Amino acid sequence: MGHVNLPASKRVGGPRQWRVLDVVTAAFFGLVFLFFVLVFTSLGDSLASSGRQTLHLSTSDPLQRLRVSAAIEAGQPLVIEACPADTADHMPCEDPRLNSQLSREMNYYRERHCPPLENTPLCLVPPPPGYKVSVQWPESLHKIWYSNMPYNKIADRKGHQGWMKIEGPYFIFPGGGTMFPDGAEQYIEKLGQYIPMNGGVLRTALDMGCGVASFGGYLLAQNILTMSFAPRDSHKSQIQFALERGIPAFVAMLGTRRLPFPAFGFDLVHCSRCLIPFTAYNATYFIEVDRLLRPGGYLVISGPPVQWPKQDKEWSDLQAVARALCYELIAVDGNTVIWKKPAMDTCLPNQNEFGLGMCDDSDDPNIAWYFKLKKCVTRMSSVKGIVGTISKWPERLTAPPVRSTILKNGADVYEADTKRWVRRVAFYKNSLKIKLGTPAIRNVMDMNAFFGGFAAALNSDPVWVMNVVPSHKPPTLDAIFDRGLIGVYHDWCEPFSTYPRTYDLIHATSIESLIKDPASAKNRCNLVDLMVELDRILRPEGTLVVRDTPEVIERVARVARAVRWEPTIYNKEPESHGRENILVATKTLWKL
Repeated sequence: MGHVNLPASKRVGGPRQWRVLDVVTAAFFGLVFLFFVLVFTSLGDSLASSGRQTLHLSTSDPLQRLRVSAAIEAGQPLVIEACPADTADHMPCEDPRLNSQLSREMNYYRERHCPPLENTPLCLVPPPPGYKVSVQWPESLHKIWYSNMPYNKIADRKGHQGWMKIEGPYFIFPGGGTMFPDGAEQYIEKLGQYIPMNGGVLRTALDMGCGVASFGGYLLAQNILTMSFAPRDSHKSQIQFALERGIPAFVAMLGTRRLPFPAFGFDLVHCSRCLIPFTAYNATYFIEVDRLLRPGGYLVISGPPVQWPKQDKEWSDLQAVARALCYELIAVDGNTVIWKKPAMDTCLPNQNEFGLGMCDDSDDPNIAWYFKLKKCVTRMSSVKGIVGTISKWPERLTAPPVRSTILKNGADVYEADTKRWVRRVAFYKNSLKIKLGTPAIRNVMDMNAFFGGFAAALNSDPVWVMNVVPSHKPPTLDAIFDRGLIGVYHDWCEPFSTYPRTYDLIHATSIESLIKDPASAKNRCNLVDLMVELDRILRPEGTLVVRDTPEVIERVARVARAVRWEPTIYNKEPESHGRENILVATKTLWKL
């Protein structure tokens, strides 16, 4: 290619332009070099000590991430930067953009799929523009701030069915649903003609494909505690609305894996137009419902295929599966069917078109964290103590669960744990200035629930508690459900399946044990990433309470400051003999 001859007037300026480019290039590489010096050498540490640095780590270099995390835990005055504005509703493990590339077989792509931690930015999810501190319970059951989740699609599409509508600065929830447009209260009253909706017989319920969870919200008046769930929906945000209302809810999909609940935990399982194909894949989804439903419990399905036009085959198959499992048909009322599960293994699946058979004795039906669905029916006799009557609510809250015997001296441990948490919660309220018992706290999470003693001690407060049993610890979640409480299994080295800003108070005992390998005692993940995740799910002006050794509490306090929280460290209650301190940290309300 030939040279281009420039006019003399142009050639005169040529050398000067090249000198300017050299200076710019040298300056650029100098800045890059300085960045690496500040991050990877002690010089950066010494400079940081003179003032707080803001950090937004979005590279995929795991060594850099670990170094920064260690610097924060060691006390370097770093402040983690905000994520971009378009991440206000970010859910790392339920990201439609990533999951859309996965298989659609059995809705695998709609289940949780967590990206590698090193591929996620270390930044704080911001609130949306105009965010306000949430409307308090019980007013929130009926209205929430529009600005906190300004998504109109449900109001536009379902407003005529009573789901929700916009009125001024609020979303209003009349209490309706697709199968109960006249309101959940009337629908619950109708179900009460066939099943004991009050009197304490039913306590724990599961609402599958719950919409905005009005069914679960109105069951609270009957002292029935409902775990409502639906998959992530990028357009409708059903679970986000439910949690903003103060109703127990969880993001989940019935696809290829068991739901993260113990066997025989729910007294009632409900589906109102949930569109779950219960008889598909040799009735695999019906079998999962059977695993979750307590012996003698009730299954309610409203909507298709129950006496639904052009779904005669599906309706016939649904009835056939119920008969094969010996469910008692209580009623078919319009498009609603109600069955009662047998109380004992008196009827084993016989020859049937679905090939249903009993699981063998090696199956542990309580294993449910990333556990593939089985095509066999759980034996009630495989779970010690499940067959037989259970105390009515509220007596069952304090009666020692038979399934607590999983631990050595389980009954004694349970009794001691219950008394310990009554004492501790009283101390929290009286001495630590925590707003428990006030309308300021509605949605509560216990990250390390054990037997649910913390939740039980809050029974008289206007709260509900998500009891989380870590997947690598003893599986005590079944005993929690036996008490009439609710919760899930989870691994805290992964993000939790909820939208941002959904809990008012998060409680953790022995927080470091949540990230350690119990066999090697080495960390599987780090405290900074865990605290960034807690920042994502905690509401602005919400509270974190942590009990751990003084050394761990000091590290938690350092990380709390890095995520813009205001931490205070307290001594433990006088009656406690453990070597513990208590951290109380408040998340500040900041905006982009």
